[in-house]
Amino acid sequence: MSDRFEFSRRRRALLAALAASGVMPSMDALAAQSRFVRRAGASSGGERRITQLIGANGWAESASNIAMWKEMGISWGRDSVGPGQRNSPDDPVRVDKTGAAFDHDLPPAILQNNRNGIHSLLLLGYTPKWNASVEGDSRSAPKDDSVWQRYVETVVRTYVAPPYNVRHFQIWNEAAGKLTGGSPQATFWHGKNFSAHREQARPYDRAMQDYVDLVHIPAARIVRKYGGYVVYGGWPDQGGLENYVKWLEYRSPEADARMIDWVDYLDTHYLGVDALTPLYERYVARGAARGIWQTEIGDRYMSDPHYLPTYFFKFAVWALAHGWNDPNQYVSMVYHWDGFEPYRLTHRGNPRTYNVSGRSLIVLNKTVGGALERFGGQLAFGPDASGLALRSGGDLVIQVRAGPGPRNVDVSGWAGAQPERLGVAMIDALTGEAADASAISARSSAQGLSIGFRIPEAVNGARHGAPEHLAYLVVTQRA
Repeated sequence: MSDRFEFSRRRRALLAALAASGVMPSMDALAAQSRFVRRAGASSGGERRITQLIGANGWAESASNIAMWKEMGISWGRDSVGPGQRNSPDDPVRVDKTGAAFDHDLPPAILQNNRNGIHSLLLLGYTPKWNASVEGDSRSAPKDDSVWQRYVETVVRTYVAPPYNVRHFQIWNEAAGKLTGGSPQATFWHGKNFSAHREQARPYDRAMQDYVDLVHIPAARIVRKYGGYVVYGGWPDQGGLENYVKWLEYRSPEADARMIDWVDYLDTHYLGVDALTPLYERYVARGAARGIWQTEIGDRYMSDPHYLPTYFFKFAVWALAHGWNDPNQYVSMVYHWDGFEPYRLTHRGNPRTYNVSGRSLIVLNKTVGGALERFGGQLAFGPDASGLALRSGGDLVIQVRAGPGPRNVDVSGWAGAQPERLGVAMIDALTGEAADASAISARSSAQGLSIGFRIPEAVNGARHGAPEHLAYLVVTQRA
């Protein structure tokens, strides 16, 4: 086996001969036809809800955990499936386990998700150690790619069928080459020149070519064959978006296709919302992809208690302005929903309890729990205050971040508003507590609504060392 981990030459020759004879379409034709059918089938109806955007890594696993997920508004889960042929090529292909160590039963987890309206994303990976190109390394490319394809086929065939009805499959995790942070090889994709001792490792020159040829396109063809959707394998934040675009548009000589032709949902990890805009403009707006996901956000970023509510509120505002016409078009998944660190959504224990980040999602879900619409008006904030707005049901909700003391915002251009019938409340974004009515004043005019609000001295967070408070101004129209 050469360093390029070549495909089976007989299989390539057979496909090429069939395509040349006209018996089957070319790979590009298949991809184009698949894209047309899948884009045409995208739903454009129905309401958009904040819960459609929120997912978590892992599974809820119990009725009490499901209740906590629902309270936080989590509607997607993501975890592994395997272990495949763990010990030898003579093993049966097992796909009934999940978790980092494949120590939990997968079928009941998916069925429980289905019963409770939670979608399941299955992560396809990795390489059995006996088939690894880097000896004993399950995160390295396969020596024999047919083993990988047999695993993928078993997973997809099993879980697209009733009673599971899973449709979304993620191919690998964070496959990349040299990272901008200085790592010569990506954490979850190893090849030639890899060493567990970072100072001894060297770049894996064919990292992305091998990923596209050996892993992504073969798996994507199987997923689509069974009517599933292909979720890209989570481009790492240290990989660089320009590099991501380069490899999405790389044309594989092995498959005679670009990787983007075999991607339904783009996926990145740990990026800010604004970073998604160029991907939207290049791929989603032009119909080359169905949507953009981030299957990992949060982690230590959640040490800032404002991170999650700010991220998801901005994500909703962004999605409403970027063609959000399918409930599955935009999703971000928190990593991780439970643990012992104080920044996780919940603290693991008996009973399990919410951390600050989890409570902030509960407040967000309650405050903007209605059908979402874009706010077409304008906000003009006074000094030391900023924010964004959207419509939730009949309410206008403004998420505001401000320093202590009296602050104000002018709202104009709100179509259909009747200023004389408007009421305003201020809700703490972390605790859900409503401010005393004396802390808020509202004055209407022909131009719109001017809201004054007093931020407490004991704020609920800080940014760049300066004390700041995160809250929601909820403007309701009284009957």
